[in-house]
Amino acid sequence: MISDIVKTGFEKTGPRGLFKATGLCNEDLKKPLIGVVNSFNEIVPGHIHLNDIAYRVKLGVTAAGGTPLEFPAIALCDGIAMGHHGMCYPLPSRELIADSIESMAVGHALDGLVLITNCDKITPGMLMAAARLNIPSIIVSGGPMYAGWFQGKCIDGSKSLEALGKVATGEMTLEELDELENDSVPGCGACGIMGTANSMNCLSEAIGMSLPWNGTIPAYLGKRKTLARKSGEQIMELVQRNILPRDILTERAFRNAIAVDMAIGGSTNTVLHLLAIAYEAEVALDIDLFDEISKATPKLCPISPGGNYYMQDLYRAGGISAVMMELTKIGGIDLGCPTVTGNTIGENIMGAEIKDRDVIHSVEKPYYAEGGIAVLWGNLAPSSAVVKQAAVAKKMLHHRGPARVFEREEDAVAAVLEGRITKGDIVVIRYEGPKGGPGMREMLSATAAIMGVNLGEDVALVTDGRFSGATHGACVGHVSPEAAEGGPIAIVKDGDILEIDIPNRKLTVEIDNAEMERRMTSLKLPPGKIRRGYLARYAKNVTSANRGAVVE
Repeated sequence: MISDIVKTGFEKTGPRGLFKATGLCNEDLKKPLIGVVNSFNEIVPGHIHLNDIAYRVKLGVTAAGGTPLEFPAIALCDGIAMGHHGMCYPLPSRELIADSIESMAVGHALDGLVLITNCDKITPGMLMAAARLNIPSIIVSGGPMYAGWFQGKCIDGSKSLEALGKVATGEMTLEELDELENDSVPGCGACGIMGTANSMNCLSEAIGMSLPWNGTIPAYLGKRKTLARKSGEQIMELVQRNILPRDILTERAFRNAIAVDMAIGGSTNTVLHLLAIAYEAEVALDIDLFDEISKATPKLCPISPGGNYYMQDLYRAGGISAVMMELTKIGGIDLGCPTVTGNTIGENIMGAEIKDRDVIHSVEKPYYAEGGIAVLWGNLAPSSAVVKQAAVAKKMLHHRGPARVFEREEDAVAAVLEGRITKGDIVVIRYEGPKGGPGMREMLSATAAIMGVNLGEDVALVTDGRFSGATHGACVGHVSPEAAEGGPIAIVKDGDILEIDIPNRKLTVEIDNAEMERRMTSLKLPPGKIRRGYLARYAKNVTSANRGAVVE
């Protein structure tokens, strides 16, 4: 056992004494030491209930012959951080989570890890740690929140931000807004849409790093607690059989995850996160692969914001196993990939069936002919850009219009709410990338404002920042190279004509090569926005979005 280096032999009396000071005894120290990484806090609804999940995990570890040792991980709420300087921190926190888990696991010579997660950057951060450490590890999430209920219909928290535009235009009263915010996010769990949190929890299942149903059992159900206990038990089998994350996180497994991502209409942030996890697993993964798989994989699930159903609907319709089984009809899933169950993906999903064809469509009659995400290229994005194509209005799949350029999100939001953005415009928000933000802020406030003032089918948005999984509309993000690295988005001027052509995967600015070269030559980049602290260090070392915004 790894932990023998801190607990075996007379010369280890010091470490043993310290373990015993926490209440452990000799019998406990004879067993494998299992880190239980609990991202509970009292701020984030997705994590408010995780102490109960951790308790169940520890019961499972103990029952299966291990010694559970709980320690914390930070967890930011993207929704609370949204629309202000705090949004600079969620993506960089992914690295902090991975680094801190590495520090605790190696510093204390742990034999295995149960990683308790739920929200946007926590799941990828924990998967990155597992891939980097390569000790037996299993993911267990806190599960999705139920949808809310407002004025006679299901609703989710993203509608609160869109409601701002309706208040600004007089379509909604402040009293109605208060009722909406009271009811749109009803309790614990990851917001009940196919945002980044639920996308990544579903993909942890598809890639083989969590037990079946991890992605979709609602947070409130007793089955979620049962899953947690089983995960605690299963880590012991992984330790005993020495099944390691890199045995599971192969290129074939990433292909499975990308296929599922396209079928469920996952958040565009999944592109960043899968690339980052692959980097830690030392798997060569290129952003081109996402588009290749998207063209071959139809979107099957109309889950909000790319449809009218919610995570609880996906659960009752058969979950991720049913989605994967459906994809086998087109050869979209490699059934031989190993998983944390000790069985293959094929064995895990055997017998899965779709129980509601409105929630999980067939490959013969998909919700959308291609995958949920498309990758664009062109003179505005030489290294790529990303769009959630299945959540774009049909009339906006090909859009040409004048640029309205902003250096930060707040200015763009003000312009939208003040009526300075009109039909046909393409809002450009730059210097919001991994280096420029720094931290690659989500532009949900801007996209929600556009939707709220009823311009969602007439105005597009292009940014080197990124989008919340709650975003829908003609929103192109991850433009690479970013403005802060001297990418072409930095030389766009107000009034330049931009063209977004999603079917043909193009993102261009209509200026000739000579003018492009003249502007690029005369470009002077502004100094970094942050000079001290973690974000300054992050900005120095972070890579481009097309590489997953990993820190080297």
